[in-house]
Amino acid sequence: MFTLIEIEDIVGIPPRDFGKPLKNVALEQLRNNYEGTILEGLGYIVMVVDAEVNPIGALLPRNGSTYHKTKAKLLAFTPRIQEVGEGEVVEITEFGAFIRIGPMDALLHISQIMDDYISYDERHSVLTGKKTGKRLEVGDDVRFRIVAVSLTPGTTGKIGVTTRQPYLGKLEWIRESLEKIKESEEKAKAVAEK
Repeated sequence: MFTLIEIEDIVGIPPRDFGKPLKNVALEQLRNNYEGTILEGLGYIVMVVDAEVNPIGALLPRNGSTYHKTKAKLLAFTPRIQEVGEGEVVEITEFGAFIRIGPMDALLHISQIMDDYISYDERHSVLTGKKTGKRLEVGDDVRFRIVAVSLTPGTTGKIGVTTRQPYLGKLEWIRESLEKIKESEEKAKAVAEK
């Protein structure tokens, strides 16, 4: 999900910043240009980690700034389809839940939560399974699989996830199902030994 990427760019240093350390000014410019944006092929840029700046810059006619070649290291968030991860439920709505995945929120649509009819309690901001009684609320930790990714430059991006597959869902539900499997295996083993 997270990758460190090295890019090359040219940074303009305005005359007002000539007395300041070159690397600090270049890092500030790079952070303003990249952090919080989506770049095609790279993903969501979380932060500029470091930069190397060529101290020799170029001048352009009728422009007081100097332009310097830089190599910058960017920390990028790139969700991949079919990737399994864990996140925290940060919002519950009538159509599903939003899960914090790194620096972004993913939509867990109500139809992708579990194999049960789900009711939404707006007052308490809770989603509850009708047959199972399982509840999903803000603050719950969830294991999910990414099923849709749309990271288009100039937008905030969209990620869709599911928890309807085995060993996915609220971590508490996964522990309960693993305990049931263990109990049934122990019972089967005891019966086989008799």
